[in-house]
Amino acid sequence: MPGFFNPSALLPIGMLFLSNIFMTFAWYGHLKHKTTSIVIAIVASWGIAFFEYCLAVPANRIGSAHYSTAQLKTMQEVITLVVFVGFSVFWLKESVTINQIIGFALIALGASFIFRS
Repeated sequence: MPGFFNPSALLPIGMLFLSNIFMTFAWYGHLKHKTTSIVIAIVASWGIAFFEYCLAVPANRIGSAHYSTAQLKTMQEVITLVVFVGFSVFWLKESVTINQIIGFALIALGASFIFRS
């Protein structure tokens, strides 16, 4: 992938990582507080998701100068899995199983084909 280490090609990847952190907290963060009202969980999630969109939309706009749409989407999905594993372990205190690791590895393997010429 020519130009991958170009700073302007790395910026959207960093932004996608940050947006996925917000997205993961918006979608799953409330699971740590199940006694909180669902209405409060929804409103809080919307508030968090706003920041996710503020990063994801420009990341895709900037990234489209360097990557195809399929590559951007694939990056986002793999980044989502990486962020989700960390979130599950550190925020929700869940363990990662060998089957999950194998499944995520197979998804990453499949994703690698999107970046082949």
